[in-house]
Amino acid sequence: MFMIMFVLNDRKQIDLILDEWNAAGIKGATLVESTGAYRHRMRIPGRYAYATTNVDEGNITLFAIVPDQAAVNNCLAATEKVVGDLNEPHTGVFTYWLLSNVKGIMKHQHIE
Repeated sequence: MFMIMFVLNDRKQIDLILDEWNAAGIKGATLVESTGAYRHRMRIPGRYAYATTNVDEGNITLFAIVPDQAAVNNCLAATEKVVGDLNEPHTGVFTYWLLSNVKGIMKHQHIE
């Protein structure tokens, strides 16, 4: 099994990401509101009083457990279908790692 972590840069895309992940077989994910160090450092009062974008708006980080490398590849493809090439700036960060032990996940929750 693998853990997937995806930091989504554009919060407005979250529903599209979840729809694509579901279509790719990823039936469950944990969403966490997050902020990177760069955005955190940019929070200087009054500095962006006239800015057109909200620098305080953070990211959404998604975590999902999948059964195998094929599911990871499907999830990555589904993600890039929404956000575009993750090698481009302002898209997000996708990473995954092998899990040696998992408890507390029933087969019908995430892993089919």
